Amino acid sequence: MRHAEKWRLALEMIDEMTGPGGWGLLDLVTGSGGTRPVVVSDAGYGECADFRLELETRGWRYVIAVKGSVSGRPHDAAPAAWPYGGRGRPSVPRYRTAPVSLRQLAIAHAGQIQPVTWRQGTKATRGNPDAAMTSHFIAIRVRPGSRRIPRAKDSSQPGCWLLAEWPPQADEPTDYWLSNLPADTPIAELVRQAKIRWRVEHDYRELKTGLSLDHFEGRSYLGWHRHVTLAVLAQAFCTMIRTDPKARARDDPLPGPARVADRPGPDPRRLPPVPPAVNPRPARRRPRREPNKVLLGVWATPA
Repeated sequence: MRHAEKWRLALEMIDEMTGPGGWGLLDLVTGSGGTRPVVVSDAGYGECADFRLELETRGWRYVIAVKGSVSGRPHDAAPAAWPYGGRGRPSVPRYRTAPVSLRQLAIAHAGQIQPVTWRQGTKATRGNPDAAMTSHFIAIRVRPGSRRIPRAKDSSQPGCWLLAEWPPQADEPTDYWLSNLPADTPIAELVRQAKIRWRVEHDYRELKTGLSLDHFEGRSYLGWHRHVTLAVLAQAFCTMIRTDPKARARDDPLPGPARVADRPGPDPRRLPPVPPAVNPRPARRRPRREPNKVLLGVWATPA
């Protein structure tokens, strides 16, 4: 067993789920009429240029969070060669300016900020009765400046999307994403894909806290494997129920014929309430014992 970086482990999991001889999830999605999924991740994976390159090599589209300190260049930056003077080796095309951070690129395009709503939330307020999840974003085309990224024949680096979230109350952008989605992708779709990672975090929190994934205290691999398998199956069952359009909450707690609204009296299918427990013999209180005054008096008597 050898050490492997997190991004290599993530690639192995993607290959296992979608590659040939694996689980066949990609064939199930595309076979049912769906489009090829988009890979999303946090900045722990996104700041690694090798991870993004391997995804592109495998044909995956991605919207990956990165840090604002990642280097890049404007999309209109082009390599240039010095004119040949007739002596020595001719100059090769290369970028004549140093790359800057994604934070600086986003701030330079502050005039392109626009509000985007990506989904409906659950916390409605007076100012937002529809609970719309809205923020302000910038979407520009950039060229990542990592030296690991292979260049074209003209020494240019490939371009991609830079998406930055800049809330109105913030002095600068707070979150950044890089994406290799097509150049004509609307900003609403970029934001939707970038913010869809909340679904992963929600499922993990439900799996960990609601379905007791972290409650295993055994020491055997077999017991741990059974526990994790049951927790994952329970979470998959909950997901299937949520995606079923027919699984709607009913007023009747028990199955049976249709509810009759004008039925007199209580519904006979409802269970009677459980009466509160009554203790016929209340517990006796023990009398409070006084301290040993004699002993205290002996210690308090002066010699």
